[in-house]
Amino acid sequence: MLDGVSTDQLRTFIAAADEGSFSAAGRKLRRAQSVISQTLATLEAQIGVRLFDRTRRYPELTEEGKRLLSEARLVVRSMDSFKAKARTIAEGLEPELSVVVDVMYPMSSLTLAVGAFRESFPDTPLRLYVEALGAVVKPVLEGVCRLGIIGSMQSVPDVLEAEKLLDVPMVTVTSPTYPLALLKRVVQVRELQQHVQLVLTDRTNFTEGSDFSVFSPMTWRLADLGAKHAFLREGFGWGHMPLATVEADLKSGDLVQIHLENSPSDMLMPMFATYLRASPPGPAGRWFLDRLKQRA
Repeated sequence: MLDGVSTDQLRTFIAAADEGSFSAAGRKLRRAQSVISQTLATLEAQIGVRLFDRTRRYPELTEEGKRLLSEARLVVRSMDSFKAKARTIAEGLEPELSVVVDVMYPMSSLTLAVGAFRESFPDTPLRLYVEALGAVVKPVLEGVCRLGIIGSMQSVPDVLEAEKLLDVPMVTVTSPTYPLALLKRVVQVRELQQHVQLVLTDRTNFTEGSDFSVFSPMTWRLADLGAKHAFLREGFGWGHMPLATVEADLKSGDLVQIHLENSPSDMLMPMFATYLRASPPGPAGRWFLDRLKQRA
């Protein structure tokens, strides 16, 4: 009987566990509640294990159900990966490659990879977008971009696969004439609250209610990294920047590094390549990711 267990049954099991009720699972899967109930009853009969306790108002996972849930997720994820890879092989070389890249990613590494891609795939158009925070994730989730390079948004939605690329060194900087720079010592967190922090704004609602490394209630939110860089040089506030972006300014003295209380001396922002699990990169996309890894 176990050989008759289907991935559809496992998906139904996962949906019921995640949604908390058979009716909610039905809405998610666009099926009647009776179909959900019958599918789960059949599954339980096939495996000889009671997955849900139905004696209460809402069905609850049994201890056995909790133990099998993670296994069900693993099986479904593996099957999705198998189907996606098969689809990629059947499709062959992508007609074009669309990539959205986090603005914090080292541009020198990116431009080298792009140049090599154009030489290796001259007939495959490359569409490149540079965004920040949720605006990197959104086009990947919506299928507008096949690949995303994400860093400034610290969590990746579960439907996306993530491959580590590199760690981007970050520094906290300000103008040499800004009051924080004049302290000539480690800056305490409470002192930051009295000064304007320059941060990137999210053009989507993916990070709504979340602030990453924001320490001051006085913030100026800027749309792109170039504007933030310019404002820092003009002494309008302080902020975190990729080391590669401000290295020349630190050497020339146009910007100075400030050290924050309890902050590591080597701040690193991890960068990941992301794509939909159901739509992994094809040959050109995989080549591009491997090239980025080599540059890292």
